[in-house]
Amino acid sequence: MARNLVINTAKVFEPLLQPARYKGAVGGRGSGKSHNFAEMMIEQCLLERGTRAVCIREVQRTLKESSKRLIEDKLQDFRLGDADGFRVFNEVIEAPGDGIIVFQGMQDHNAESIKSLEGFRIAWTEEAQTLAARSLSLLRPTIRAPGSELWFSWNARRKTDPVDALLRGEDLPTGAVVVTANWRDNPLFPAVLEQERLDCLRLDPDQYPHIWEGEYATVLVGAYYAKALAAAKAEGRICRVAADPLLPIRLIADIGGTGARADAFVFWAVQFVGREVRVLNYYEAQGQDVGTHAAWLRKEGYTPGVAQVVLPHDGETHDRVFNVSYESAFRGMGYAVDVVPNQGRGAASARIEAGRRVFPSCWFNEAKTSGGIDALGWYHEKRDEARGIGLGPEHDWSSHGADAFGLVAICAERFFANDNRRQVTPRRAPSSWRL
Repeated sequence: MARNLVINTAKVFEPLLQPARYKGAVGGRGSGKSHNFAEMMIEQCLLERGTRAVCIREVQRTLKESSKRLIEDKLQDFRLGDADGFRVFNEVIEAPGDGIIVFQGMQDHNAESIKSLEGFRIAWTEEAQTLAARSLSLLRPTIRAPGSELWFSWNARRKTDPVDALLRGEDLPTGAVVVTANWRDNPLFPAVLEQERLDCLRLDPDQYPHIWEGEYATVLVGAYYAKALAAAKAEGRICRVAADPLLPIRLIADIGGTGARADAFVFWAVQFVGREVRVLNYYEAQGQDVGTHAAWLRKEGYTPGVAQVVLPHDGETHDRVFNVSYESAFRGMGYAVDVVPNQGRGAASARIEAGRRVFPSCWFNEAKTSGGIDALGWYHEKRDEARGIGLGPEHDWSSHGADAFGLVAICAERFFANDNRRQVTPRRAPSSWRL
């Protein structure tokens, strides 16, 4: 006997009810994103008999890591079962009219195996912030049946994550509808999650914006500069900062190389003003030659008469592709160049500690240093979890900007020490001391 099924949809998700090639819901914990897509999946199977749908995660080792249990719970809530065309099996859910819902991990697919999803009407990717660029490039052309749709639900992590670049970039793909949903948009937000939210706000405020408000993860748990960054934000030191036209600008670098696999080259543009470090600008380029770096300097107005270059000790060494050192290259352009001596063993830890000491004196020009701030928030310790020991800084995308910032701190402390000596008025020795 046919019956009417009423599915209540939160207002924030209403734009997703209309047909669209791409549908996305991004936001923090407790927003109901996953519940909404699970309900939409069931509704689609009821409205269009024979619907074939796939629920995707980047990595899915077991079905416990899939959306299968959530869809099963929704079927029970709506009292839908065999009589309505839904049959739950160990690995799949059959849907009305020979439809089917399957659950797969994209890491298990290659260009040949992904063809098994051709003809599927719906592909829902949960935890889409973990979806690799390779997986996204495989998925998009595969789901191509007439009227097919790609759904994505995620808690934003980084601006550069493939799903963010696709659905939150400047140019959206044709037929994209994306909504932002957080806990306050959920009319069924439970009391137990409200207590968790308040506890997070009180006990872990640096992580709260990412976990509950859906903001990018600018500070990684356990990051070396997590507390310092949180304090800088709270104190308003990440703001608009102008350069002092009467003082030199120091371009403090972490050097990279040329070629596709080379480390990134970084510049922090800073001024030391009294006891302040004004962090004015940030530059990062991977695999480019010195001419590219010089072009950026010219574009920003950091000419030899205005700025000086500070290099780490390996600035004296030659590039593997271009047989010239960064020191000689920048001197040849007319810059004054200072090469910081090798700090020896423990240099990375020394830079981190210097960075923590100097951080309270730093003012960041938010508009031009956001990339560097992201790197500082992510820079963290590599750990052996089995033994509970730290293995030193993790060498990843963030380490180049963070290493250069450590050099900023070393230079700042050296400047502060010299400045203090200049300000001390020498005491005249008593006549008995004179020869």
